[in-house]
Amino acid sequence: MRRRISWLVAATTSAVVLAFVIPLCLLVRTVASDRALAGGNEEARSVAVLVSGLADDPALGDLVDQTDERYPARTSVLMPDGTVLGSPHPGLASDEGVAKAESGAAFTQADDGGAEIFVPVLTPGGTTVVATTVSRDLMRAGVYRAWAGITALGALLLVAAVAVADRLGRRVSTPVTELAAVATRLHEGDLDARATPGGPEETVELAETLNRLADRITELLAAERAAVGDLSHRLRTPVTALRLDAESVHEGDLAERLQGHIEQLQRTIDAIVRDARRPLHTTLVAACDATAVVRDRASFWSALAEDQGRPVTVELPAVPQPVGLDASDLTDILDVLVDNVFAHTPDDTAFAIRVAEHQGRVTLEVSDTGPGTAPAEGRPGGTGLGLQIVRRTAARVGGHLTLTQGPDGFGALVDLPRPADGGRSAPAR
Repeated sequence: MRRRISWLVAATTSAVVLAFVIPLCLLVRTVASDRALAGGNEEARSVAVLVSGLADDPALGDLVDQTDERYPARTSVLMPDGTVLGSPHPGLASDEGVAKAESGAAFTQADDGGAEIFVPVLTPGGTTVVATTVSRDLMRAGVYRAWAGITALGALLLVAAVAVADRLGRRVSTPVTELAAVATRLHEGDLDARATPGGPEETVELAETLNRLADRITELLAAERAAVGDLSHRLRTPVTALRLDAESVHEGDLAERLQGHIEQLQRTIDAIVRDARRPLHTTLVAACDATAVVRDRASFWSALAEDQGRPVTVELPAVPQPVGLDASDLTDILDVLVDNVFAHTPDDTAFAIRVAEHQGRVTLEVSDTGPGTAPAEGRPGGTGLGLQIVRRTAARVGGHLTLTQGPDGFGALVDLPRPADGGRSAPAR
């Protein structure tokens, strides 16, 4: 915006300056030419007065020379006998202007090379012609210097106008830029970001409206999480009652099926509660060390895997791998993926946890050797809610989840971006 305002003012000012500078330069040239011609006319008439009064005086030539030296123009006097006094002027006698002047007409003729002024003087010996030459340099004397001054003044006015426009544009655009920065922070999840009203009245109103919108978003999110959390807790009571009733069933196959369904329902409810309890984003840019977070959680799951006889492989880089995700979110992602392995595979099924760097991003992979064919949303028998949480959490920061199924088992690969600030925002918790 500021640049456009500056360009607009520069274009407008340039048009105005040119509209004044060009006519002013032409006027200066005309004034200089008229001034030189006026001086030449004055010199010619001064010499003509001398010739008319001292036509037969032997000192006339010296007087003409003295008069000629006082003026910048060059003056020559053609006597009736062909003698030329004053400045040398080859070919003066044959000049067409002299013939015209001898007929009694005083006139001025000008061309690109300058101007000549002819004044006839009647003397006892005949018609004497006074010819004064005004050179082109004399007619342009001081013009280029004046043009340079006018151009410099026009450029100074243009620069001053652009500077003032830039200042005004900054006053208008800076509040708008700050509002855009606040909107970007809100988009990135910083719900504590608020705009400082300032600048023009419209910008102040926009900032206040944006702040009210941010407050409303925070209220709606809090209300939504409270409602989901309340609903999830309400579901725990009937699930507990179902579990107690299922334990009273004595038919082996029916009791086992009921317990499996109830356990799956309990896992779904736990996932909803965990997602509802996820804290809102803080004012810090989300970042953590994936290596440290996964190492900490892998030690926890390794102990459980050992109790169930599950072989587990953990492959981690030797150096920190910062990702643009909060440590709690990364922990939840890993817990969901590993929990799926424990929930949907036999106790002796091996699984692996790997963290690696790939094309400037970080990948977290949890794979197992369990049987079965996985649909797009997860394993057979599962609701897919946990994977939806993983997919939604990764997508929020620009990552994505990929599920694979092959002869060797099931795999979930989470691709995560680097932090926006290079990983300096927050350490792993």
